[in-house]
Amino acid sequence: MGQGFFQIGFTLLILIIISPRLGKYIARVFLGEKTLLHNIINPLEKKIIYKLVGVKEEENMKGLQYARAAIITNLLMGTAVYFLIAYQGDLPLNPNQFGAPNWDLTLHTTISFLTNTGQQHYAGEKTLSYFSQIAGVGFLMFTSCATSLAVGIAFIRGITGRPLGNFYVDIIRAITRIFLPISIVGAITLLISGVPQTLAGPVEVRTLEGIRQYIARGPVASFEIIKVLGNSGGGFFGVNSAHPFENPNGGSNLIEIIAMLAIPAALIHTYGIFSNNRKQSWLLFWMVLAIFIILVGITAVGELRGNPIINAQLRLEQPNLEGKELRFGWAQTALWTVTTAATMSGAVNGMHDSLMPISIFVNLSSMFVQVIWGKQGTGIVYLVIFEILTVFVAGLLVGKNTQFLGKEIGRKEVLLCSLILLIHPFIILLPTAITLAFPQTLWGVDNITFHNISQVIYEFTSAATNNGSGLESLQDNTLWWNLSTAASILISRYVPTIAILLLADIMLRKPIIPEKSNKLKLNNSVLTSISITLIFILGFLSFFPFLALGPIAENFKIAAGLK
Repeated sequence: MGQGFFQIGFTLLILIIISPRLGKYIARVFLGEKTLLHNIINPLEKKIIYKLVGVKEEENMKGLQYARAAIITNLLMGTAVYFLIAYQGDLPLNPNQFGAPNWDLTLHTTISFLTNTGQQHYAGEKTLSYFSQIAGVGFLMFTSCATSLAVGIAFIRGITGRPLGNFYVDIIRAITRIFLPISIVGAITLLISGVPQTLAGPVEVRTLEGIRQYIARGPVASFEIIKVLGNSGGGFFGVNSAHPFENPNGGSNLIEIIAMLAIPAALIHTYGIFSNNRKQSWLLFWMVLAIFIILVGITAVGELRGNPIINAQLRLEQPNLEGKELRFGWAQTALWTVTTAATMSGAVNGMHDSLMPISIFVNLSSMFVQVIWGKQGTGIVYLVIFEILTVFVAGLLVGKNTQFLGKEIGRKEVLLCSLILLIHPFIILLPTAITLAFPQTLWGVDNITFHNISQVIYEFTSAATNNGSGLESLQDNTLWWNLSTAASILISRYVPTIAILLLADIMLRKPIIPEKSNKLKLNNSVLTSISITLIFILGFLSFFPFLALGPIAENFKIAAGLK
């Protein structure tokens, strides 16, 4: 037990050390300052990439221009990848001779990776060719996380009084200076750890019983590192990072957990540099880290105590090891589980359907609030939005003017913040209610259990938060699941993106007003307390009825010894 908690603590210590340094590097990249790779990459960008694309580096965009550029670029990339997967049978690097998946699965897969969601209703080694994995899914994993980061940086710029920048410049810099260099180093490290990187087909072996067996392999190392670094989460294999070729040992597991956490945690420090308020960014960092540690602790203790029904039958106390890889055990699985939900990554190193109900409760809660690290750019954006609402609500309570970073908060800002936050429960709860209202027609289930409710709410929450993980026993490769989750993914990705950029544009154009005697002044502890309260009310209580009917009810059922 002590060793497990030591592993968790050691991982978090590494995160605390590297996140401010990475945050400073990201800030320098997007502030246009020289970095370690500047002399190598800058001529490549200016003389080749910008000229080919036709981008003017110095041109700044307005909010709608930035959003339009992001959406049109995404549409073109998504269309290209859809047809690439649809015609993979006629394309090279297809040693298994896979044909085209069903149109609805192809559409869901394309939308999922285009939006940095990585929700998979298929097993990669049985569905996609190497070419589809590399040129299709792998390409989108780079561009989608770069899009998320670019939008997040544009929002930070606008909020802190800087021009929003140029989407094309930002996405290129995100790829060439952040994701690609780290991915190259990470892929080599994973390769050394035992992750394969090959274009050869499956290996044929004979088992001890004399049965012929085929072992899938492929260009996994390069795929795996961008999956976790970019918080896409989609696996090369169906069982994701529980597969020994994606995550062979404790060393690779540590690398992948840190990769998932690194950029979301670093962006809090990046925000502090842009706003010239490192004290506030450190306060936000410690607040998020404290909540994260609490959630990890709850999950770890729940998995360590195990399933009381099974323990009673075995007449011994043991952790819940169902669905877990023994090379990771309860501790590393618990840490990974909370990490993948908190960062909206969606990658798994164990089967979430086998988790204790309290762990499923924690995962859902993390995805509901979206600020416990969050995805590339999303986490810090939502933290800032909650801060804006905090000063606004506090001002209403005491009847004083509300300002954020020296700019007055008005009706438009509050409306956009409300839209960004309230679209989230709408696109989760509505399709969940429809599915549960017609379970046999849409889902093929006659008798709904507490766990079934958890499966449905988890699937749509995963889609709406661009997470991608799921409770694996759900048979989700159907027309209903593919189209309904694809719709949730699209709405959750692009409606908030437009609103976020409009909010940044409005805040940029607001003049900095002089301090007034009736201006609301909040010290950091009060601001943090009110922010946590708002996060709890807006991000958690909206979903509580489904939590009560799902994981909470199932937890009480298991505690009572009922099967």
